[in-house]
Amino acid sequence: MYRNIESICIVPRCSIQDAITSMNTNRLGIVLVVNENHNLVGTITDGDIRRAVLGRVDLKATVSILLEQKANTIYNKPVFAYEGEESRIYFDLLKKNRLLHLPILNQKNQVVGLVTQDEFMIDPLASLNAVVMAGGKGTRLFPLTEKLPKPMLPLGEKPLLEIIIEQLRNVGIRKVNVTTHHKPEKIQDHFGNGKNFGININYVSEDRPLGTAGALGLLDNGEDQPLLVINGDILTQVDLRAMFVFHKEHQADFTIAVRSFYLDVPYGVIECEGTKVCKVQEKPKMHFLVNAGIYLLESRVREYIPSNTHYHMTDLIDRLVQEKKNVISFPIHESWLDIGAHAEYERAQQEVKKFHF
Repeated sequence: MYRNIESICIVPRCSIQDAITSMNTNRLGIVLVVNENHNLVGTITDGDIRRAVLGRVDLKATVSILLEQKANTIYNKPVFAYEGEESRIYFDLLKKNRLLHLPILNQKNQVVGLVTQDEFMIDPLASLNAVVMAGGKGTRLFPLTEKLPKPMLPLGEKPLLEIIIEQLRNVGIRKVNVTTHHKPEKIQDHFGNGKNFGININYVSEDRPLGTAGALGLLDNGEDQPLLVINGDILTQVDLRAMFVFHKEHQADFTIAVRSFYLDVPYGVIECEGTKVCKVQEKPKMHFLVNAGIYLLESRVREYIPSNTHYHMTDLIDRLVQEKKNVISFPIHESWLDIGAHAEYERAQQEVKKFHF
């Protein structure tokens, strides 16, 4: 049972951003909303937060807004249990209600702990295969990448790819495929079969670049499990467990991690219907969701990837959308940096100092 109450409890007047901060600290995927007497008012899950981001809810708003949105759903009243019960009772409640978390109260109805599904089950990500795309030449980072693949560039005391491998291992993933093309021996000499890094590594060699999706056609069909794919030039602290839960919760065929991107337009924007002006916006800030280079795809999706053909992930996504497959977005609110050029690489050297390994 998790008993560090201060890290999981917030009050209704706290902002959604405060909830995100608490969630990033406790890494449990939930915060409990309590009143001044520490009585349970409601719960805010990682999924609630990410759906709010997609709905463009102001993160400065109070968490009460999120509780109000749940008022007419089956999650209106939080499921809880009292301390002192047998573990079996807690597990049955989690299973019956399809929950990942169960708040525990004392006889005064005050929060005293939190039981999680992970305490009773093998990590669901343990059987998940992962792919790290590490075959690019990184031409914008020359001359640094002249003799090194971009994912092997050092950040602090470790190459970027080692940081990614450790993050995959730390969420329970044990099988990782690394696609290679440019200077593959630098990667293989460093990692070997992965044993020294607590993980099993398989190398997928691209004789010629096959694009961000084409290399997946070189993999064995493997087990009927989702496949996690991550670009090898990304430095992020995204919660991969939360992404997996979000994927399953929405019964998705394909999940794309997305990142908010804002573009400041330096002019007044005129909207017209024909010649008639209907709206004027002075220097608006445009909001977009951009591809963050992390994907979860069901095994059946790989049937849409052509064999030994250059094929981008965007091509695959377009086809799945046209085929009416369930393609969803998973918004990232954690730190994220695409190391594509020298400026981003310098920034990453500072950003990695905030990481906890």
